[in-house]
Amino acid sequence: MPIAIHAKQGLTRRQLLVRSAATVALAGMGGLARPYLSRAADRPQITSGIASGDVSADSAVIWARADRPARMQVECSIVESFKTIIRAASSQALPDRDFTSKLLLDGLPPGQDVFYRVRFEDIADAGILGEAQVGHFRTAPVERQSVSFVWSGDTAGQGWGIDPGRGGMRTYATMLENRPDFFIHCGDHIYADCPIEAELKLPDGGVWRNIITEEKSVVAQTLAQFRGNYKYNLLDANLRAFNAQVPMLAQWDDHEVTNDWSPAGTADETGYAEDGSSRLVARATRAFHEFMPIRELPTQAARIYRKVSYGPLLDVFLLDMRSYRDSTWNKGDDRNDSCILGAVQLAWLKRELAASDATWKVIAADMPIGLFSEDGIALGDGPPERRECEIADLLSHMKRVGIRNAVWLTADMHYTAAHRYDPNRAVYQDFEPFWEFVSGPLHAGTWAPAPLDNTFGPAVMFQKGCSAEQGENLAPCFGLQFFGRVDIDGQSEIMTVTLKDVDNRDLWSVDIEPRPDARPTRRLSQHF
Repeated sequence: MPIAIHAKQGLTRRQLLVRSAATVALAGMGGLARPYLSRAADRPQITSGIASGDVSADSAVIWARADRPARMQVECSIVESFKTIIRAASSQALPDRDFTSKLLLDGLPPGQDVFYRVRFEDIADAGILGEAQVGHFRTAPVERQSVSFVWSGDTAGQGWGIDPGRGGMRTYATMLENRPDFFIHCGDHIYADCPIEAELKLPDGGVWRNIITEEKSVVAQTLAQFRGNYKYNLLDANLRAFNAQVPMLAQWDDHEVTNDWSPAGTADETGYAEDGSSRLVARATRAFHEFMPIRELPTQAARIYRKVSYGPLLDVFLLDMRSYRDSTWNKGDDRNDSCILGAVQLAWLKRELAASDATWKVIAADMPIGLFSEDGIALGDGPPERRECEIADLLSHMKRVGIRNAVWLTADMHYTAAHRYDPNRAVYQDFEPFWEFVSGPLHAGTWAPAPLDNTFGPAVMFQKGCSAEQGENLAPCFGLQFFGRVDIDGQSEIMTVTLKDVDNRDLWSVDIEPRPDARPTRRLSQHF
């Protein structure tokens, strides 16, 4: 099914990307420009590209990492030449954050393509400046305009790292070709528990040859090793190019820490703090927030669940299904209380969904609802039990309050699928039908599709993964790497969801018409 791509003001997105790429190393710094006072090796450099995230109508987070103590200087403009600077700001990059730096640019114009450039200044000598890199993002509109975004998850998993001879992490290059307004990463940005080896044998007799680093050659336990996982991924040119041009909305899942972790239920060989909390989780959390362009809330700097508004047509609700879950396995014979969102996050989600004035409410989840997993939500066929009870409570609340046009997006399963949940097929029936779309991996092993349970009545409308003959953990070079694309038309408000592969093929697509709002009153809500 063809997808309508909305028009942009001024330059087309393709022209914008081509011209911006050509200026990355050449752009001057306008008001920040200073003569170079030393050899290139003596100037602070950007080590891992630049990135933006959590873009709203008037603000965005900018991220970069230096090679030494430095001050990050950022300027932005709505013209590629940077003839007019609309905002400038700076922040420090210090050793205690591994020389990463991020800042919030605010006061930006809505619905605009914004160019930003980043340079590091030596923190001890204000006259020594490194080379600039140029990036781009588009602020959210305040009027009804078409919106396009992509989503996926799962990067550098199961031992499949960066093989330059096979094009590196190609899915990021393919997503960039789609010229989205933003990208939702549903989790597993890294696989801290999956070391990268130099070579892996392929089932066709070939050899996968990884770039290797010391920190990525072991299971991460130290803060340096967790940081090293993010730095490893950023060695890939495709990922760096994508980050520079497409803002990210980041959430996490388990492999940012270790497989199937929970706050208190995961054994931590590195020890526990005095309050009983895991030092492993604390280190992983710190590294995640250092390397993600995520907005830090004043009272909860480490909080991941949040709402990002992208104009009148779309609110995105990013969940955290790790930090507040119970510490037990999700087994049917365990009658203890169980949760995956936790009471505070669930109450927030209900409140913000009810307050949302957007046509579409996208719920970005770490994992699917109806795929059976002892680490996930579904327990198998039957009425809601344990973690399913939170989902049943949420779905019933949405029906009762009249919240419509909610669509669930997720990754985690290492294949792509479209699920339609319907109370007429379900054991639990107190909810309205909804869609759930699964996509991934971005660059990791591919799995076969998993069975669904009937608690909430899901049906498979499409699915694609590896076959039984191919086996589990199929390498990225066999083409079964996936992402999803969402287009919301500014006139009709129809949402088109397309499941795509690494070669940019449209595998399956559906148009979803918005339903009239059922709420008697609509309340404004705050971002984040």
